[in-house]
Amino acid sequence: MEEDHRREERITGQVVFEGRMIRLERDIVRLPNGLETSREVVRHPGAVGIVALQDNHLLMVRQYRYAIGQETLEIPAGKLDSQELPQDCAERELREETGYRGTLEPIGSVYTTPGFTDEVMHLFLARDLIWDPLAPDDDEFLEVERVAWDEAVLKAQENKFKDAKTILGILLVQGLIK
Repeated sequence: MEEDHRREERITGQVVFEGRMIRLERDIVRLPNGLETSREVVRHPGAVGIVALQDNHLLMVRQYRYAIGQETLEIPAGKLDSQELPQDCAERELREETGYRGTLEPIGSVYTTPGFTDEVMHLFLARDLIWDPLAPDDDEFLEVERVAWDEAVLKAQENKFKDAKTILGILLVQGLIK
């Protein structure tokens, strides 16, 4: 009930752009005070991130990220396919990006940037890893790196990783396995 006095009501909307990964919508909304304004929303099917532990090491992937023009070191991750369950996506992405499958445990789901997108990132912990690779996507050029768990935690705490899902995933798992 409390939330109702802050709710914005959609009046009209249009799709500005639709691509293979995102859709941009521009809506006209009525604010709680009766005024109207526009909201731009990026619609995204959701994604997963996997904190994959093997022998007290974290499996990470190094890749070039075009949007920021640089390489990142991050946990394996990927976009949900249409109607795909997050756990199935996590299993597929882990195998495609690292070559391993394992026991997956959900550790949380978060909105990545709720100010402009509805993307939900589902985070998983993977353990008991077994080599069982899938072919990587044609547009992915990754290098797998093993980072000592204590070093990964320290780097996350010191903001040495610039990828939010990586920092959050590591810190959530650190809280679970202390």
